[in-house]
Amino acid sequence: MRRRKSLWLGAIASIAALGLAACGGSSTTPTPTTAGFNAASTAVVNSSTHVGGTITYNDTTWPDSLDAGNTYYAHMWNFTRLYASPLMTYASCVGTCGLKLIPALATAPGVPSNGDKTWTYTIKSGMKFSDGTPITSADVKYAVMRTFAKDVLVNGPSYFISLLAGNAATYKGPYKMKGVDLTSIQTPNSTTVVFQLNKPFADFNYIAAIPQTAPVPQSKDTGASYQLHFVSSGPYMLQSATLNKQWVLVKNPNWNPAMDPAVHQYAAKIIVNVNPNANDIDNRLIAGDINMDIAGTGVQSAARARILTNASLKASSDDPITGFMFFIYQNTQVAPLTNVHCRMAIEFAANKTTLLDAFGGPYQGTTASTAMPPNIVGWQHFDLYNAASHPTGDITSAKQQLSLCGQPHGFTTGIAYRSDRPRDVAMAQALQAALAPVGIKLTLHGFPSGSYYSNFAGVPTYMKTHGLGLATGGWGADWPDAWGWFDQIANGNAIASAGNTNISMLNDPVVNDALAKMQAPGQSQAQLNVIAQQINMQVMKDAAIVPVVYAKALLYRSPALTNVMVQPYYGMYNYGTLGSK
Repeated sequence: MRRRKSLWLGAIASIAALGLAACGGSSTTPTPTTAGFNAASTAVVNSSTHVGGTITYNDTTWPDSLDAGNTYYAHMWNFTRLYASPLMTYASCVGTCGLKLIPALATAPGVPSNGDKTWTYTIKSGMKFSDGTPITSADVKYAVMRTFAKDVLVNGPSYFISLLAGNAATYKGPYKMKGVDLTSIQTPNSTTVVFQLNKPFADFNYIAAIPQTAPVPQSKDTGASYQLHFVSSGPYMLQSATLNKQWVLVKNPNWNPAMDPAVHQYAAKIIVNVNPNANDIDNRLIAGDINMDIAGTGVQSAARARILTNASLKASSDDPITGFMFFIYQNTQVAPLTNVHCRMAIEFAANKTTLLDAFGGPYQGTTASTAMPPNIVGWQHFDLYNAASHPTGDITSAKQQLSLCGQPHGFTTGIAYRSDRPRDVAMAQALQAALAPVGIKLTLHGFPSGSYYSNFAGVPTYMKTHGLGLATGGWGADWPDAWGWFDQIANGNAIASAGNTNISMLNDPVVNDALAKMQAPGQSQAQLNVIAQQINMQVMKDAAIVPVVYAKALLYRSPALTNVMVQPYYGMYNYGTLGSK
């Protein structure tokens, strides 16, 4: 995924309400600090209400789109909050507070009814577009309607297409079907928008936080080119945009800060330049010529070495968990991995030290022992396969499991990996070396990344006929709960003949039923946390994946910026709160 989509990347009303209670309905300000390694992961660095100045970002490429309704990049979901206000958003605070949903354009979380098949939102009265016109519920409805035009807006997620009832299955968007209404969204008045779903879906408030719900005035929409002259509903508006070169934001004079507390309007201007040289971006960032690498994926290896060996530079950097995980799928339908004890043997024998080194070391990730990362709501630490106590592999336990699976002398299986991804190659080779001492012979099968999932790892018959019991992979969720994380990679319903995302081919009734229960009406946050832990634990008991790392990104924090904090949902700095000294 480009971001966190369920291959690559909810809360019911009760979850969002808890988020409001925990974060006061706005950004929470921890004790401010000025410097220190990882300081922005636990506090606000350079806290200030100073107004003015310019923040300059660089990006190695033009994003998929500046259009909030047509982007699937993680950093753009973060950045679009500066000019697009969705119905819901994430609280601007560090730690678990930053995983909580709060209203943005809406007055409160959506109100479910009809067994969570109907969701009603009231939008704030008095909010305006940057051109001064009032924002109405019709603008929210139109924003969602245009996302159905996948021939024009090709990049964004498709949750509304799959979830909405009525004529959603045949609706093709307002460009191709001009004048045709999308009947599953009603706007009984100018401040109410009602979504009718085709099934109960308790996570719908998370869907409402995707930037696709940010309002769009139909009279100003020009389809794919809207990204170059969009109308703002956030604190900044577009001053200019030159495709593949630069875009500039300036203050939106019609934005009301009291109505949008998760974002701020401190800087006078925000500039984003396209600079295809990633190392040059790092050098400019450290030199102070720019303030932020917008991608938020961390500095390159040369800058990483420079920062980590310089006390001053290191004190101005952070190394947060990004929300992505990298692991090795174990295909439960490829013999002899059809036997759980054979899979457990691999879990125990895996050398987590060499796997972490293969991934890039401790500043690129931290050793994982669970099937989902710490910034998913409901996560708890556990370690079934002794990753902590035996980081170089538990050979004794691995041999015991081999005996239990009827393969006391080991077995042979293949591992698929992306041959043009050095990390994938290194992880496959590291696992091959780790399994050899217990008699498991791993044959390496590299494939191009462009077709890795579509033609090889994501095609169950190919994996089975070629004896590929293992496959390297990575994952990030579109929203931070266990359903958003596991539904596409561990639910038996997700198994497909091609484009398969459940590469482990796991079809465990315990996991399937628990995922279904997460979408049942009336679950409290405490109940959802219990279910999340149950799923996480069961996937590991099934040995469906070998966790490798919870990915991290070494970010450099420009001393010229104020109000710098790591937003745990995005796994990068919170672009909505930054100011300039």
